[in-house]
Amino acid sequence: MSLIKMHDEQGVRIISFNRPEKRNAFNLEMYQQLTEYLIEGESNNDIRAFMLHGEGNCFTAGNDIADFLQSGDLNEAHPTVKFLFCLLDLKKPLVAAVSGHAVGIGSTLLLHCDLVYADSSAKFQLPFVNLALVPEAASSLLLPLIVGHQKAAELILLGEPFNAQQAADLNIINQVVEQNVNEFALSKAKKLASKPPESLQASRQLLRHNQAAVKQQMKLELTQFDARLKSDEAKQIFQAFLTKSR
Repeated sequence: MSLIKMHDEQGVRIISFNRPEKRNAFNLEMYQQLTEYLIEGESNNDIRAFMLHGEGNCFTAGNDIADFLQSGDLNEAHPTVKFLFCLLDLKKPLVAAVSGHAVGIGSTLLLHCDLVYADSSAKFQLPFVNLALVPEAASSLLLPLIVGHQKAAELILLGEPFNAQQAADLNIINQVVEQNVNEFALSKAKKLASKPPESLQASRQLLRHNQAAVKQQMKLELTQFDARLKSDEAKQIFQAFLTKSR
């Protein structure tokens, strides 16, 4: 069974997280496959937009802790790091459809999407401090720009879950959708794919004018994240988490 499913439809590359028994928690294999599908789609002129969603009424529960702890240093060769910089460097628009849990990377990757739709079951969370870590995917820069400093501090420092309507009110997502969110998001992705591609990509780049600062922040976060991951307080929390999950 492929942990990442992919198919192309009317100019849209649809990428599905397919590990529902683990609430679509990302392991290294999934990061690697995601990056390959995105890079391949970038170079394919028939693909004009991407769409991400999760199988089994869950977007993603974040990183697979056990797998992540054995993955080595967060350097440029690390599959997670490659995915983050691939996400940052995408030229073609990215749409996401969110059902159920969107935890950690499941929330921060949405900050790099152009259009995000969620149904009422969606639950978002940035639990990094709770795990003795720091934010990633440049969320410590992007989130304050979107929601303001005080609200970003609340979401990141307290690390409490928030629902789809709260995410919409904060402009983290575009809309709460009552109908099938995957179908709705796909219809929007197809609309993007029908636009003049060069104009679409140029307009997207103009909207994302602060990419150099975003990349620098992502690098700073990764340095801190790697250090925190090796800290005693993180090791204690992860040990307790893994013991409980067993």
